Amino acid sequence: MAKVHPHLLFSPSASPSRSLSQEETEKFTVWMKSLVLNGNGCTIYDATGNIVYRIDNYDTKCSSQVFLMDLKGKVLSTLIRKKLRLNEHWCGYKNDRVKNDKPWFRVNKISKVFNKNGDGFSCQVTMEDNESQALSCFKIQGCVQKSEFKIIRGDGLVVAEVKRKQSTSGVMLGDDVLSLEVQPNMDNAFIISLVVVHGLISHKI
Repeated sequence: MAKVHPHLLFSPSASPSRSLSQEETEKFTVWMKSLVLNGNGCTIYDATGNIVYRIDNYDTKCSSQVFLMDLKGKVLSTLIRKKLRLNEHWCGYKNDRVKNDKPWFRVNKISKVFNKNGDGFSCQVTMEDNESQALSCFKIQGCVQKSEFKIIRGDGLVVAEVKRKQSTSGVMLGDDVLSLEVQPNMDNAFIISLVVVHGLISHKI
């Protein structure tokens, strides 16, 4: 297994001055490592190698409440695990507003009994503030044994895909280093929040 070094995470052809249009696919690197020494969490880099998002759970793994932040520590979304009898789901809130606030989205893990994906991993995602059923419903679908999954919109469009990352020389990096591609015109904070929820459910954060 190849060790992870910062210079292996990004392509040398990436330029810091590169600008993205809304019509381009955005690429990120998700490293399941916290910026805090001996902490749990993950760090998300853009295509130029800059840190754009982070999760820091300090010494707690699989926390029931985590915050998606930018590099400076501004909270972009609050993710809370809730349990109702045997049903466990996650609620996402914009910024750090939780009390008396309507969730931004909900994530429910689909039971194996109803999962048509065989031994796969599947979650149903519903955005609470979108009246369009096709655009407010998403599914996180992947494989239990692999750190690879897709986020699929209600109309069938794959809006984001996570895979194991390869170095520029084609060497597969560790299973805690992932490549994320997000389709144009998507809310990156929303997509990253779903990636984080997947990591929490999979006990990787």
